[in-house]
Amino acid sequence: MTSSTLERDHREGHEAADVLSRARALVDPVLRAAVDSLPGAMRKVAGYHFGWWEADGSPSAAPAGKAIRPAMVLAATQALGGTPATATAAAAAVELVHNFTLLHDDVIDRDETRRHRPTAWRVFGTTEAILAGDAMHSLALRLLAEDAHPAAPDAIRRLTDCVVELCEGQQIDCAFEQRNDVSLTECLAMAEAKTGALLGAACAMGARYGGGSAEAAQAMDGFGREIGLAFQLIDDLIGIWGDPAVTGKPVGADLVSRKKSLPVVAALGSGTPEGHRLGTLYALERPLTAEELAQCAADVEAAGGRGWAQGESCERMAAAMAQLAVAVPEPSAADELLALAELVTRRTH
Repeated sequence: MTSSTLERDHREGHEAADVLSRARALVDPVLRAAVDSLPGAMRKVAGYHFGWWEADGSPSAAPAGKAIRPAMVLAATQALGGTPATATAAAAAVELVHNFTLLHDDVIDRDETRRHRPTAWRVFGTTEAILAGDAMHSLALRLLAEDAHPAAPDAIRRLTDCVVELCEGQQIDCAFEQRNDVSLTECLAMAEAKTGALLGAACAMGARYGGGSAEAAQAMDGFGREIGLAFQLIDDLIGIWGDPAVTGKPVGADLVSRKKSLPVVAALGSGTPEGHRLGTLYALERPLTAEELAQCAADVEAAGGRGWAQGESCERMAAAMAQLAVAVPEPSAADELLALAELVTRRTH
């Protein structure tokens, strides 16, 4: 890597961090006020999940999420000529929906850690985590229902449609666990529903809050969906090769759970000896040993899964840029959106 590349990455990373920091400053007060309105037990679960306090309610310094999705709402609002502060309710609603899905996903997947500490269901129980997630979904809709901005009704429709799509994606993802013949086409469609849909809705909502036309919002939805797929591809790579000290999850977490992530499905369908061996290991009806997990990771790479995912991520990024150009013809107006997109697709952990 050249010094100029390092300098560019540092500059882009710093810009994205600044965008996220400003988004947090605008959205966090709205989020906290919404969560504070919950009944005591659900408030405690939600606040713990967000990293604001410990299980006993005492203040916590636990890491929170990056807030990429609400930042996308605000950046899209600005790119279309609006004022980000007018879209804080929409941004907070998107973040509440995202975190409601995380609470439920952790229960469904039986994940025991998130952001370097036990998941909410492990601390409070499955029922409490599910109910807190349900309540956060309702909070998101209430924020939009009470928002006087003229784009709020459109945002409600987009977000409710998005949640149905998210649920469908999760259902399909769970169904994949029972199948051995998952195709890349099916896997990409599932990833678009699970990850791309909410980023698309976030960007489209921001476009409408910025005064953009229905056509501009549609292009921004496409931009967000492509970014979402790039995000998922990178996330799937991290799920195999990410550093546990950074991710907060066990090494090779996706392999441990035999998840049919995009790189794995690409490898399984490669027709290579390594892909066949990977399929044999995935079919074992017992926990994999450390040596077998290492072999799975090596087979995904040797069968081309890692390289395909990296290349596909770049292609999705290019498709996203084409959609963005339709919605925002003046490139400089989209600087913050581009910074966030670069952050998403350049992640290594």
